[in-house]
Amino acid sequence: MSGETLHAPAQSQEAERHIFDAELIDGELPSEPQPNRRRRFMNWWQRSPRVPAALKSWQAAKHAAVDVLAFIVRSPWRFVSAVGRGIAAVVRGWRRWVRVHDYRDAAEQSEKLADKFTEIRALTLFRWRVTGLVALSAAAAVTVAYVVYGGPALWIAAGIASATLAVFGRRKDGAPGRKPVLAGPRTLTWTMDPQVLVDAFRDAKLIGKDESLRLVERAAHDGAGWAVTVDLPATRKAADVIKHREALASALAVDELQLIVERVRGRSGHAGRVFLWVADEDPYSGAPLRFPLQDVEFWDAWRSIPFGRDARNRRIDLQLVWTSLVVGAIPRQGKTCATRLPAAGLILDPYTQLYVFDGKGGKDWQAAEAVAHRYVCGDEQEHTEAVRDYLVELVAEVQARFARMSTLDDEICPESKITPAISRDRDLGMPITAVIIDEVQVYLENPTRQEIEGKKITLGAYIADLLTYLARKGPAVGIVVILATQRPDSNTIPSRLRAVLGSRFALRVMDWRDSNIVLGEQMNTRGFDASTLLPSHKGVGILRPDGDTDAGADTVAVAVRTFYMDNAEWRSICERGRTLREAARTLTGHAAGDDSPRAIDQAAVVKALGSGTRADDTSPVELPEPLAAVVEYLGDDLDQREFVPTAELTNALDVEPSVFARQMGQLECRPTRHRVPDEDGEVRRVRGYFTADIRAAIDRVSDEISSADQSEADQP
Repeated sequence: MSGETLHAPAQSQEAERHIFDAELIDGELPSEPQPNRRRRFMNWWQRSPRVPAALKSWQAAKHAAVDVLAFIVRSPWRFVSAVGRGIAAVVRGWRRWVRVHDYRDAAEQSEKLADKFTEIRALTLFRWRVTGLVALSAAAAVTVAYVVYGGPALWIAAGIASATLAVFGRRKDGAPGRKPVLAGPRTLTWTMDPQVLVDAFRDAKLIGKDESLRLVERAAHDGAGWAVTVDLPATRKAADVIKHREALASALAVDELQLIVERVRGRSGHAGRVFLWVADEDPYSGAPLRFPLQDVEFWDAWRSIPFGRDARNRRIDLQLVWTSLVVGAIPRQGKTCATRLPAAGLILDPYTQLYVFDGKGGKDWQAAEAVAHRYVCGDEQEHTEAVRDYLVELVAEVQARFARMSTLDDEICPESKITPAISRDRDLGMPITAVIIDEVQVYLENPTRQEIEGKKITLGAYIADLLTYLARKGPAVGIVVILATQRPDSNTIPSRLRAVLGSRFALRVMDWRDSNIVLGEQMNTRGFDASTLLPSHKGVGILRPDGDTDAGADTVAVAVRTFYMDNAEWRSICERGRTLREAARTLTGHAAGDDSPRAIDQAAVVKALGSGTRADDTSPVELPEPLAAVVEYLGDDLDQREFVPTAELTNALDVEPSVFARQMGQLECRPTRHRVPDEDGEVRRVRGYFTADIRAAIDRVSDEISSADQSEADQP
């Protein structure tokens, strides 16, 4: 009741105000306008064929105005060039006429040139006389006109003559010099010449000689380059253009790093629509890019973290929650700096926990001691064992979080996943926790064998199993795994671990195999190969994100130039992160002076890992035939060769080709045709298997066997 009493005067004043502002109108009310009249007029305007297309929308009018302006600007040069062509055409035609080429050709074809020589000579002299007479008559007519009318007569005569020559010299369809252009708007930018683009697609074997392109959007200068969208001919696919981007760049005479090719998807695209962007110059040169978070006092870990910029200068951000990240590169390519960028965003959120392990042993991560919950720096045995203990602790924490989450009601935890509110509730104890390991190969390659719950396993393999578990099950409860390595090979990072790492970033590597290990199988065949990056491009790599980026939600991968942050700036961010944690009272573990590990139920951890903890990690998973025989036959060639002919495999394994093909097909490994040189050096197409497909089949079968073993282990 009190609420109603308080609001009543306000309502009364509002009513009085409206009554006071009203106006009394005598007589009949004016008739309401008919809203459909304007709509009908607009419908007629848009659909009528009598209305020019340039007047039907502001966008079309803008394009028409640009066309008109471009026509006016280019008209003088086009007129002069047309006059020049007309003069050349007239001279050529007169020369053929005066030399009696038509009569001479007919006599040669009839083999009577000698008999007709006298007639040809006479006709030639006659045409010369006609030429002289016409020239004298024209000169006399111009002279008389000049005497009678003065100077304007000369200008009029010159104008008529030049106009006639321009018409005679105009480019005609089918005439020599006339070239086909893109279908669509006639006026393109002067730099992005349409015929150059068509010829480039033909030279790159992306379209046939009799095929052309259709312009979807006019070429425009977008940032530091030219952008254009085209439709390919029917049955041609945008995926093939992306795959052969290097050939298209060669045809356009630009470096492949200057060319971006993307398929246009969604409602405005289809499988044959391609977006092209060609940079004016090297997009990855210039001064280093300053890290945006250097000027930020606080950052929310749930927000995407600035990572770098692509060739079009669009900022690329990384979403870390719900996923993981692996960074691979050869030494001195900016790997550590790229890894510290997402770590900086997590450090500036005082409600996150950090497990920082540096296998290099230098000072790159030394400043993180001030904020890290767990910190290890070094490559000695004791450091590897400390990493193992802390990862075991974190696996147990993941189990505990799932247990606590199961007791929460649906309002707090609606989808059995962590939320921002849960991660910041100190009573629940489930903050966003990041495991950051630089030079992870140091720990994964440790050969020390140990016994865990009665099973023999190498220390490196056990750490790989722990990281696999965290990357697979941890994201649901707020665990983020960030790994960096300068040895991105199949022996360093096991396939079971690589398969569960969501986001991948590959800086420059040695060859396409290492690039595929970081980015994923057959990424080089899709146009993404980190081994083609230039050595001078420090910090430039190929990012395969697990989520949306500013480059587009459907982007498979994108070349990124990462932001730069030196040691002083990195130290400043770590100090700021410590200050934030002290103010929020979230400083724990190593940063708070407490390095004692918690008591862990080792048996529960081993059970959670399941079949990941194998009795003998050196022995491979037992593969089915004929895949096992193929692996045994190829040996090291499985990682060194790109393609193996079917005939070679069937002869070496002594199997029936049809049976072999059927068995390999059941393992989802199907043959394809590929060009290979024979013993004589000639290139021919043969049927066979890409080794990348064979490795993918091995990983797939191994994962299926591991999943089956884990299911059996979980059964009572």
